[in-house]
Amino acid sequence: MSSRRQRPSAIAELRDRDLIRLYWPTRLRPAFDALFAIDEAMGDVVALATQPALAAIKLAWWRERLEDLDQGIVPAEPRLQVAARELLPQGISGGDLAQLEESWALMLDSDDQNSFMRGVASRGPALFALAACLLGVAMDELVEEAARSFAAADLGRRRIFDLAPLELGRSRNRAHRKARPLTAFGALARRDMRTGGPPFEPEATPARALALAWHRLTGRI
Repeated sequence: MSSRRQRPSAIAELRDRDLIRLYWPTRLRPAFDALFAIDEAMGDVVALATQPALAAIKLAWWRERLEDLDQGIVPAEPRLQVAARELLPQGISGGDLAQLEESWALMLDSDDQNSFMRGVASRGPALFALAACLLGVAMDELVEEAARSFAAADLGRRRIFDLAPLELGRSRNRAHRKARPLTAFGALARRDMRTGGPPFEPEATPARALALAWHRLTGRI
C-alpha cells in the first residue's frame, strides 16, 4: 500500500527536460518529447547494461524497429508509436532516428577507450542535429558546443562517463533566439560541468530554472 502511495510523487518529479520543454514552440512539444524519449530509451539500455552483448542486441532491436517505421510498420511499443505519429510528419524519418543507436553502441565497451570516446563525442551532435531540424535552425558552432556539453553532463548523470569539474567561463557569443530552446540544454550542462559529479545538483531546481531564464534572455551559455 505504501509503495503505491509513493509512486505518483516519483512520476511527478520535475526534470530539467520538463523546464526546457516549455521553451519550445507549443506545436513542437510533442515532437520534442518523442525525440528525447527515443534517445533516453537507448541511453537506459547502456546505463543499465550488465552484459554488453545483450545490451547490443537490445540497441539493435531499437535501430531495426525505428527503420521499420519508414515502411509503415509501427510496433506496439508506446515510444515508437509516438515517434511515428509526431516525428515522421515533421520530416524526421525512422532511419534518421535509427542513427542515434550508433553512438550508444560505441559506449557499450568501456575497455575500448577510442570507441567509447567516439560514442561520447558523437552522441550529443547526433541528437541535436535532429532537434535542430525540428526547430528549423542550423547546427552552428554554439549549437554544436551545447550538444557536446549536454552529452558530457547527461552521461555523467547516467554514470556512464566520469564528469570532472572544469573551469569554464561564460561564452562571449550569443545563441540565435530560435536556437535557444535547444542551446538551453548547454546552459544547464555547463553548470554541471563546472561542479562535476556525482553528486550532482538536483534537476529542475529554482536555480536551474533561473539559469534557463537568463539564457533565454541573453543567449549566453
